[in-house]
Amino acid sequence: MALVTYKDLCVDASDVSAIEGFWSNTLGLDLETFAGGDSVLRGPTAQHTVWVNLVPEAKQVKNRVHLDVWATSLRPFAALEQLSDDDTLGWTVFADPEGNEFCVFVDDREREHRLKDIGVDAVDAPAIAAWWADAFGGTLGHDDGYSYVDDIAGAPVESFDFPSVPEPKTVKNRIHWDVTLTPGSTVADLVAHGAVVLAEPDEENRWTVMADPEGNEFCVFDVVQ
Repeated sequence: MALVTYKDLCVDASDVSAIEGFWSNTLGLDLETFAGGDSVLRGPTAQHTVWVNLVPEAKQVKNRVHLDVWATSLRPFAALEQLSDDDTLGWTVFADPEGNEFCVFVDDREREHRLKDIGVDAVDAPAIAAWWADAFGGTLGHDDGYSYVDDIAGAPVESFDFPSVPEPKTVKNRIHWDVTLTPGSTVADLVAHGAVVLAEPDEENRWTVMADPEGNEFCVFDVVQ
């Protein structure tokens, strides 16, 4: 039984204004800004939401979590730093204006909303993919060098992909996802499943911050009654 459902996505930024418009255009989402410095990108469902959160620290290392996006060409990304050669992988890697890596998959079909997958580097890809497949109640699969989870209820992506990398996680992820507990599930169930509580809810924040067995942070919200 699934313990959680996908809720939304969060991207940290030391300069929100540098990336909010870029990701709004890239993902085909509407931009809303807030006086406190944060912003949010909204789409046709709540699960399409992407929060862009102001943080004090700049990007330090290669992103452990990255986004894969659809585009009809590479022209919209011509001004960005390109991190891979064209057509050598089936996708092209770029860095956004704050240096966050993302992969562009070119397809002739015009898509209104263009988030394809969420990629998560993993030391033990089969194990952590199986962990999230159980948590989401998704379908687990394996391919050459990576594992993946399909059929995640409500998620506006084709899959969560877990490519194998040799290096362990060292700093807080700049991209994370939020989840909602399924009816009858609790934070204690996630702990029993192998997650760790990093921060309890308080007067300011109504969610629990947790980490999966490889240390990837995610926020847990109670199911809406």
